[in-house]
Amino acid sequence: MIAGRARFRHAKKIERLCGYRVPEFAFSPVMLETVTSRFNFDALDFAVREQLLRFFDDFLRCKCRNSPLCGCPEKKFAKKVIELRENGLDHRQIAAYLSDEYGIEIFPADVLSFLEDSVHVLEAIADVAHLHGEEALAAKTADHIRLIER
Repeated sequence: MIAGRARFRHAKKIERLCGYRVPEFAFSPVMLETVTSRFNFDALDFAVREQLLRFFDDFLRCKCRNSPLCGCPEKKFAKKVIELRENGLDHRQIAAYLSDEYGIEIFPADVLSFLEDSVHVLEAIADVAHLHGEEALAAKTADHIRLIER
């Protein structure tokens, strides 16, 4: 999944602040636990703090019992990437947006690969929907495919 390839640009700053080694991957369990624990966001410089707070607000807020290790952050991140593509951004622009907005670095090629895989999954969903007579679902998936492929 795409979330497994997302890295925090400022992982070393977070590591120094929390006092123990954390992986640079944004959605690793240790990183998620670190930023949702009693982490002192005020000790970070303004830009990094704002990026982390946006990351927290957009991906880590859920009501699951096992939050943040429930899988919701990864799903929200994947949904965000697809929404950015459907809004007209290409894979390079998506990578730049994620870097600017959240401090997340991801290779544009990884974004492109994820989008291609998403289209294949949507095509399979459309095929199954047609087989079961769910034409409304098939039409919705066709719309999403069209928006991703444009």
